[in-house]
Amino acid sequence: MDNAILEPSLLTVKAVLIMDNDGERLYAKYYDDTYPSVKEQKAFEKNVYSKTHRTDSEIALLEGLTVVYKSNIDLYFYVIGSSHENELMLMAVLNCLFDSLSQMLRKNVEKRALLENMEGLFLAVDEIVDGG
Repeated sequence: MDNAILEPSLLTVKAVLIMDNDGERLYAKYYDDTYPSVKEQKAFEKNVYSKTHRTDSEIALLEGLTVVYKSNIDLYFYVIGSSHENELMLMAVLNCLFDSLSQMLRKNVEKRALLENMEGLFLAVDEIVDGG
């Protein structure tokens, strides 16, 4: 096994993504250099969306990463961690983010409302996920 995997780390979240119905990025924040370039990030996001947009499950394992996700009307919310990460912790982050946005947008969590309140989204993600 790789020594990097066994080293303890406080970083639990590798990325937070929000995409629309077409799989286009509305918000993406990566907390490590797993995908250093924008081109690699977009390819990863396309793969994540294609594997998850038609399923009813909440957890997926893709490219050695644990992906927890939730969809609502015309948005897809993703929280991504390593394959060794506790899915319940990642789901807690996802639920906290979704509930916070639901409160800010007065239960109207949809693309138009989110785009009008992007500064609130940035603040919520920064407060929930502190550097990973």
